[in-house]
Amino acid sequence: MTSTNIKLTYFNMKSLAETMRYLLKYGNIEFIDSRIDGEEWSALKPNTPFGELPLYEENGKVVSQSVAIIRYLGKKVNLAGADEWEDLEIDALVDTIKDLQIKLIPYAHAKMADNKEKQEELKQIILSETMPYYLKKFESIVIENNGHFIKDKLTWADIYFTTNVDIYNAVLDMDVLEKYPDLLKLKNKVEEIPSIKAWIEVRPETEF
Repeated sequence: MTSTNIKLTYFNMKSLAETMRYLLKYGNIEFIDSRIDGEEWSALKPNTPFGELPLYEENGKVVSQSVAIIRYLGKKVNLAGADEWEDLEIDALVDTIKDLQIKLIPYAHAKMADNKEKQEELKQIILSETMPYYLKKFESIVIENNGHFIKDKLTWADIYFTTNVDIYNAVLDMDVLEKYPDLLKLKNKVEEIPSIKAWIEVRPETEF
C-alpha cells in the first residue's frame, strides 16, 4: 500500500509519534515524516486544530490526538480486533498503557528540573510500586494470549506497547522489561517485523 498524500508532523523525537511511524511502515504506506523545531512549531501552532502535536494529514484533512490517530492507522493496516469486543479490549489495554505513561510525567518533570531529591523520591515509588503493578499484569495478559495482548495475534496494542517501552526506558534510564521476559519477547517480535526493523535501522537517533 502506498500513498503520497499522508504527512505526519511532530518534533524530532520518537515519543508520541513513533507508534504512528511503526504502523505506517508496517502497512508499507508512504508518508512525509515532517520533524519540526520549536520555532517552526510556534509559527504552526495557531493554525492547528487544538494547538497540539502530532498532526496527521491525509488528502488535505488534518487531525490531532495521538491515540485516535493510532487507532485509525491500526484499522488501516489491518491490526484492529476481529470484532467489536476485541476492539474494546484493545482500547482498554491502550488506555491502561497510556495511564502508566502519564504516571511517569511527574518524575520526568523533576528530572528536567534537575530536582535530585524529588527525582529520587518519585523514582523509588515508580520502581517499587508503579512499574511492577502494571508490568506484572501486562505480562500475565501476554502469557495468557500466547505472546500477544489479544488472542495470540499481532494488533496495534502490541505496537503501542512496544514504542511506549522505549519512552519508559528513556525516562527511567533503565531496561524496564529486564524482569519480564514475555513482554520483552513481544517487544522484540514487533521490532523484528521486516518493515519496522528496516525503519529502526534508518530513523534519526533521538533520546526520546
